[in-house]
Amino acid sequence: MPYVRKLLILFLAQYRLGQLDMDLARAQFREFVHQVPLLYFILSCNAVAVAAVYGPLAPVLLSCVFPFVLCTVAAVRGLWWSRRQQSNFSDTEITRHIRTTGRLAVLMTAGFMIWGLLLYPYGDLEARAHLTFFLALTQVSTVFCLMPLRSAALSVATVATPPFFVFFLFADQGRMMPEAIMMAVVAAGMINILYRHNGTFSKLISSRRILRQRQLDTQQLSDENRRIAFTDPLSGLPNRRAMLARLEALSASGPCGPDRLAVVFIDLDGFKVVNDLHGHAFGDKLVTQVGAALKSLISDETLLVRMGGDEFAALLAGPDAAARAERLGVQALNCLTLPLTVDGRQVRIGASIGIAVDAAGNATPLELLRQADAAMYDVKSHGKGGIRVFDPGLDAGRDWRLQIEKELAHGLEQEEFDVVYQPLVDAADFRISGVEALLRWPGRAAGPLAPDAFIEVAEGSGLIQALGMYVLEKACRDLHALPDLKLSVNVSPTQFSHPDFAKQVVAILRQTRFSARRLQLEITERHLIDHPERAHAAIAMLKRRGVTFALDDFGTGFTSLAYLQSYGFGCVKINRSLIGRLETDPKAGYLISGIVMMARGLDIKVVAEGVETERLARKLQIARCDLLQGYYFGRPAAIDRLKADVSLAGRSTEAA
Repeated sequence: MPYVRKLLILFLAQYRLGQLDMDLARAQFREFVHQVPLLYFILSCNAVAVAAVYGPLAPVLLSCVFPFVLCTVAAVRGLWWSRRQQSNFSDTEITRHIRTTGRLAVLMTAGFMIWGLLLYPYGDLEARAHLTFFLALTQVSTVFCLMPLRSAALSVATVATPPFFVFFLFADQGRMMPEAIMMAVVAAGMINILYRHNGTFSKLISSRRILRQRQLDTQQLSDENRRIAFTDPLSGLPNRRAMLARLEALSASGPCGPDRLAVVFIDLDGFKVVNDLHGHAFGDKLVTQVGAALKSLISDETLLVRMGGDEFAALLAGPDAAARAERLGVQALNCLTLPLTVDGRQVRIGASIGIAVDAAGNATPLELLRQADAAMYDVKSHGKGGIRVFDPGLDAGRDWRLQIEKELAHGLEQEEFDVVYQPLVDAADFRISGVEALLRWPGRAAGPLAPDAFIEVAEGSGLIQALGMYVLEKACRDLHALPDLKLSVNVSPTQFSHPDFAKQVVAILRQTRFSARRLQLEITERHLIDHPERAHAAIAMLKRRGVTFALDDFGTGFTSLAYLQSYGFGCVKINRSLIGRLETDPKAGYLISGIVMMARGLDIKVVAEGVETERLARKLQIARCDLLQGYYFGRPAAIDRLKADVSLAGRSTEAA
């Protein structure tokens, strides 16, 4: 019994609408809506045909009244559905119409079948044949029109087929048995087609749903990837890629108009020092806090991005872009000049800010970003901590730098550079004990250029590494024949930060067979501040081979004393600005004496540079400096002149 009950429940479930899969229901309804008018049209036509055949044979109630009511209901329903072909139905309406239409179709089909069976006895042989045909046609047509709705079509087939089969199986002493059997076979075939059609249709809708869901998932993943790609993970602000995408979109949309677009470029000052002093985790928190502080200064229409490192940029679009950009620059500078508290510690940084405005309305957005960047770098190069609005003069300087970069590269290939040497003399007897190698550019086609001008360009372009190694190699070869002199060579901060710097120095010493103990490299505090770990490793490696180091420009930095012992310097060079004050400021003498005493206590030699007069040389001699350097003892000269001077000094000593 339980098995039979389960079969019965399963059988009855085929006729119930149950819980609708709304995706499937919508698709079925869309198919069904177009077939409903046809269904009612077929019912009406069949009813009219049957009424015409049985009009003279059957009573008025059956031949006229009943078909009139049936056709009227079909016409009303068919017209109602025809007017709603393009209507948008809600899910609730779809469910209600499916249920109503299915029930009504069953009732009308059942009514048509009952009407037909009641008419059958009144007809002659020909009329009965017509009636049998129209009843079968009505059933088949109704089932096929209702095929998108399986439960309705199955209900119609079940309601119509058994009465038809049983009635015609015994009608007229069995003469209608073939029609009954054929109708049963057709019904079975229709039900089979019905199930196959609904199964295929359901799979199609399911496949579409899966595809749609996958497309949605793909789109969501794409949106998420885009969000990640355009967001800075540290600050949560949009990143450089987001800025470039926005600028490209603005470029594609055409000119914005005069004074409707501006870019503000912000670079933090002193961030590197803070980052190295407190650690990268502290630096990350500082960047995040700066980003939040800058975000509080902008409106919703302004795009603020973190360009990378300690650089931020803002894009302002709309009226009065210039005034708004300058106001933002001032607010940002004031905000970042104030002390910031991170993890309970107060730090001071600052900012260099560049602004570019499309005043004429014809600059491309990407060009504005470049201009703002150029203006910011101009602030950096003039002492940091300020605001600069871009003007065409900055581009002239940029073009000059680019030209010098090309000339530098060409000059290296053509060996247009030369090395000259300035003596370092012993303060006790003024005898030459060493030289400092200095780079000159006498072979430049456009005329000689001062080192202060082209060295800065070389550092910015990366050519300083090649220039520095050129100076070191040539100086080692030139001084190889003067074994009594020590060689001092300046090293650029950019050059010193190169990861292979120490290896390249060792390679040159090996190639030139120059004694490492005769070589002294001069570096500034900037080398140590920018890359302390790399500087420590390079200094340690070269010191193990005998190279000594001098701290250049001593007395101009605020942390010089801290570096003397930790890095093991063998010499300090007092900056010429302090030496120059010795003749006019009595206090400068005390300061120099203090430096000398401190250095002697640490077993460090002291070099005074910028010695221009004999009087100054005597004062420094009295202050017990170890070495002196300046125009009083000799200007930078070529190697041949240096050899002649050394030879002359040697003969003078022998004569004495």
